[in-house]
Amino acid sequence: MAILGAINPILTVGWDGDAAWRLQDYVKRGGYKALARIFEDRISPDQLIGEIKKSGLRGRGGAGFPTGLKWSFMPKDFKDGKYIVCNTDEGEPGTFKDRDILRCNPHAVIEGMVIAAYAVGAARGYNYIHGEIWDMYKRFEEALDEARAAGFVGQDILGSGFDFELFAHHGYGAYICGEESALLESIEGKKGQPRFKPPFPASVGLYGKPTTINNTETFAAVPFVLNMGAEAYLEAGKPNNAGTKLFSVSGHVNRPGNYEIPLGTPFATLLEMAGGMRGGRKLKACIPGGSSAPVLPAEVIMDCTLDYDAISKAGSMLGSGAVIVMDETTCMVKALERLSYFYHEESCGQCTPCREGTGWLYGIVHRIEHGAGRPEDLDLLRGITANIMGRTVCALGDAASMPVQGFLKHFRDEFEYHVENGKCLVPPEVQRAGSTFFKATV
Repeated sequence: MAILGAINPILTVGWDGDAAWRLQDYVKRGGYKALARIFEDRISPDQLIGEIKKSGLRGRGGAGFPTGLKWSFMPKDFKDGKYIVCNTDEGEPGTFKDRDILRCNPHAVIEGMVIAAYAVGAARGYNYIHGEIWDMYKRFEEALDEARAAGFVGQDILGSGFDFELFAHHGYGAYICGEESALLESIEGKKGQPRFKPPFPASVGLYGKPTTINNTETFAAVPFVLNMGAEAYLEAGKPNNAGTKLFSVSGHVNRPGNYEIPLGTPFATLLEMAGGMRGGRKLKACIPGGSSAPVLPAEVIMDCTLDYDAISKAGSMLGSGAVIVMDETTCMVKALERLSYFYHEESCGQCTPCREGTGWLYGIVHRIEHGAGRPEDLDLLRGITANIMGRTVCALGDAASMPVQGFLKHFRDEFEYHVENGKCLVPPEVQRAGSTFFKATV
C-alpha cells in the first residue's frame, strides 16, 4: 500500500511505521509539543475549544460534524465525571485508514485525546478498537504505556495539575458497534445495540456520564491543527472543508492504499495518485465514502472534488473517505448483492424495519443476480428502502438502503437486463478479466 503525507502528516512516518511509531520518534517529529504549550501558555479549555472551532476541523468518522462545536456541548458545570471516547471500531467496508494511524502514529491519537479531555474536563477516556485488528490494539497499548511512563497520561500531566487516565478497549468485530451509542453499550459490557436518542452522549453517555466521542483520525488531527494554527489549517482545504483528510482507496486501481490530501482535491488527482485504473481499463463507477454511500457513475465522480459539499451535491456522501473504485468489468448487480448481504448479516436485529428489511433487500437482489428476478422487483426494492429509511434507532437501516437506491438510480439498465435475460449484462469472461475485489473488500 502507498501512503502519502501532505500538509497534515497524520501518516507522515509512512509504511515504515514499524520502525518509527514509538514515543522517541514521535517526540522527534514534534509530538506532544501542542499539549505542552497548552499548559505552558495557560490556555483555558474555552480558548482551546475556540481554536478548534476556528480551524474548521470536522469529524473524520463519516458524519463530518464540526469538532469544536461537538466539544462545546459537554456541560461545564458537571463535576461527577466526564469521558472522552475514541471510535476505532473501523468496520465500514472499504475503510482502513484508522488502523494505519494506530500502526504508524498511535501517539498522535493519544495526544489528541489528552488535549480533548482537557478541553471538555474529562478525567478518563477509552479507545474502542475493532476486535479484528488485534495487532493494532497491542500497539496502542504499548504506545499508551510509553506515554504514561513519560508523564503525558495519568496524574498531574506535565506538572499541570490535570489528571487524565486513558485505556484501550477492544470490540469483537461487530459492525453495529461503530455506532457511537452501541459502542458505549459494548464498553459497559452490554450487548452492542444502539440507544434511543435523545438523550445524546454529551448529556448521558458512558456509564450515564457526559461523553464526547470522536473518530481516530479526528483525534490524530488535533495536535497538527494546534501546531499549524487554526487559520493555516483552515486554508489548507476549502471553505467549510478545512484541512486534509485520509482517503482509503481500494478496488480496480494499481496502487490501493491510504492517501492524505487536502479536502477539495479533484477525484481525478486521487485516482492518479493511486496509479490510475488497473490494466488500463475504463472507470465505471465509484463509491466515494464507504459501502453505505450511494454509488456514483464515472461521468459524475470524475467531475467531483473530494469534499463534503461537492460529493453531497453529486448525490452521495464523503463519509469515512473510503473510495471504492470499479472498472468496466464489474457487474453492478453482483456488487450490490455483496453489499446487501453484508448489511443483512450485520443488522443487530433491534428494529423491525432493519431486521426484516435488510433480509428482504438481500433476498431480492440475490434472486435477480441468480436469474430468478421479476419485473416488479425493482420497484419493490425501492419501496422497501423507503420504508426502512428514517424508521430505525440508528442509521444502519439507511446504510443498507442507500446503496440499493444508488445502484438502481444509475445502473437500472443492468438490473433490467438481469430480470429480462436471467444473466449479467457484463459477460462472464469480462468479469473474470477483472477481479472479485468485493469479496475482499466486504
